[in-house]
Amino acid sequence: MSVDRTLSGVGVGPGDPDHVTVKALRTLEAADVILVPSTEARAGGIGRAEEIVCAHLPAKAGAVRRIPFSMAERRGIGQRRADAWEASATAAVEAFEAGAKRVAFATVGDASVFSTFSYLCDLVSRRVEVKVEVIPGITAMQAIAAASRTPLVEGQEILSLVPWTVGPETLARVCEVSDTVVIYKGGREMTELRAVLDAQGRLGEAILGTDLGLPSEHLVLLSEVTDRAPYFSTVLAAPKRSTTGGRI
Repeated sequence: MSVDRTLSGVGVGPGDPDHVTVKALRTLEAADVILVPSTEARAGGIGRAEEIVCAHLPAKAGAVRRIPFSMAERRGIGQRRADAWEASATAAVEAFEAGAKRVAFATVGDASVFSTFSYLCDLVSRRVEVKVEVIPGITAMQAIAAASRTPLVEGQEILSLVPWTVGPETLARVCEVSDTVVIYKGGREMTELRAVLDAQGRLGEAILGTDLGLPSEHLVLLSEVTDRAPYFSTVLAAPKRSTTGGRI
């Protein structure tokens, strides 16, 4: 017996509506319901993913449903995070029970990279039988590399993507074995993050990117940053390359 319900995780890129793929737009246009995350900071208002969806598909505004995305807890699964996940899953399940054949979750960046979609998919799949598809999107690390014209990796170089939430000791170990290190979620503890990269000899080349893909996009050398940055800032610490093709 075939399953006629589809749950789609759709990456819509870091901010610029032009960074959305054709397949993402086709999937969103075909969706009966489009779920978008809404954080406490937005106070129920329009979020970045919703802005991107509506920029391309204004006729689908009526299909958009905002679901809670808790930013109150940085680590672990506390009550607020668990409640937000459950409310999001319930929104998807109710949409299917109301007759929706395709429910899409639009997520900033990529649906497989630090995305709430993986939790949503798990919870929904426990409650209803669905097919799951994932539409990849451009990530913040790709956006900062493009904006700064810094290759993420060349030749035999190793790339690591690290959430600052793993802590300074883990980040230091990653720096020891990787050529390029990209760090997410470190804006609020920038002083300590800078200290780790400085101790590893990586501070001089590191770049901080904020509001990537938006008109307010800002790139700066991390060594010049003395204050906190937004939570969703991205740090790119690439190796200093002195020869063309030196790591091939």
